[in-house]
Amino acid sequence: MATDEFRSPLLPPQRPRRVIRAAAAWAAALSVAATLALLLVAGLGPLPSACCGTSRSRHRPRSSPPDPVELTLLAAARDKGAVCLDGSPPGYHLQTGSGAGSRSWLIHLEGGGWCDTVRSCSSRRMTYFGSSKFMQRHINFTGILSKDPALNPDFYSWNRVFVRYCDGASFAGDSQHVDQDGNATLFFRGRRIWEAVLDELMQKGLAHSEQALLTGCSAGGLATLLHCNDFRARFPPEVPVKCLPDAGFFLNVEDISGQRSMRSVYSGVVRLQNVTEVLPKGCLLAKKDPTECFFPGEVIKSIRTPTFILNSAYDSWYRMLLRRIYPLLMSHGAAAELTFAAATPRRYKSSMDLGRRWWMTSRL
Repeated sequence: MATDEFRSPLLPPQRPRRVIRAAAAWAAALSVAATLALLLVAGLGPLPSACCGTSRSRHRPRSSPPDPVELTLLAAARDKGAVCLDGSPPGYHLQTGSGAGSRSWLIHLEGGGWCDTVRSCSSRRMTYFGSSKFMQRHINFTGILSKDPALNPDFYSWNRVFVRYCDGASFAGDSQHVDQDGNATLFFRGRRIWEAVLDELMQKGLAHSEQALLTGCSAGGLATLLHCNDFRARFPPEVPVKCLPDAGFFLNVEDISGQRSMRSVYSGVVRLQNVTEVLPKGCLLAKKDPTECFFPGEVIKSIRTPTFILNSAYDSWYRMLLRRIYPLLMSHGAAAELTFAAATPRRYKSSMDLGRRWWMTSRL
């Protein structure tokens, strides 16, 4: 991964246009290269960005020519208060399905870290992670969003959507605040963006889907968990619906600095952006601090939808993750059919292949 990729999750990375396009495309790829954030102290030192990607394989099949997918802005969403940090309309990229996949949908939620202070959100609003004014108007779909059957044999013909991330709270907040200069308003409207995008997609055919998959990476992976049950509830019981969060299982544990830096970030997000509406109600009743309910370990207790949790086997926190998460998965897996993928068996070329296998064979 390029050096520019390694930046704090609190502020979006500043990258050249050609790198931005590549990052947006590769964010859709589900692979072993997806990583959990290894936090030092918030704001200090180089940290992984919230963009999942794949390494370029020497044996990778030849892909089809690029087919840029246009950005669709939801101008009418402003009437619902569904806007990015700077008040600009949210957006998504949609590539319509064809043939056997014309009534199947894959929704991918973009990742990009969080902003947990007025200062960090004020800076973020001047980037493509806080304003649609700076978003690329066209991006190339690759990985699980690719239309190439050689690269994406199971989903290439589906309706594939890349939802842009511009709220800084995993599509969960509902608040607003004056920016650091006192001259403008910061709009924390992630939950309204989620609802506005899904409502429009339902009108465009998602409501008549024969099967649907919600995915997301990093901050988008957390959003996938937070909205998984709501996504399921939008379809009749007989429609197969599943969720696949990639590199979004962040832990409420001490990092290598001896601090709970991840908790510090989440605490700022929860309080500043008012995300409680999307948090598990049982958790909010049981916990004194709502920040705990923003962590995936608590969120999955309420999930009642088949879910495939994907995180890297090469993360230095992984052993700790296994010790803490497996008992939780065992106790709640029967109802939610939670699956935790940590390593790729040799019979699969990549974790994306493993994810495809899960989609095709898991019990509905």
